Amino acid sequence: MQVVNFTEARNNLKRLLDDVVDDADYTVINRRDSADAVVMGLDYFNGIMETLHLLESPANAKHLMESIAQYREGQTKNKDLLDD
Repeated sequence: MQVVNFTEARNNLKRLLDDVVDDADYTVINRRDSADAVVMGLDYFNGIMETLHLLESPANAKHLMESIAQYREGQTKNKDLLDD
C-alpha cells in the first residue's frame, strides 16, 4: 500500500495507475479537505469482491476455512483430471 497526497496523485496519475495494476496493490489518496480515496486495479478489486461473495454465506465461509485447514495440515489427495 502506498499513500500519496492529492497533488502528487494528480501530477503522477499515469505512474500511480500503472503501479497499482502492475503490483496488484492499492494506493490511498490523502485529501486535505475531503475524505481520502483508494485507487486499485480492476483485477485486484474483482478479487476482493469475489472473496467477499464467497465469505458472505456463513456456511460457505466455514467450509472454506475447513478446507484451508485441511490443506495446511497436508490432508489433501491428488487426482488426475479427466480428459475431454
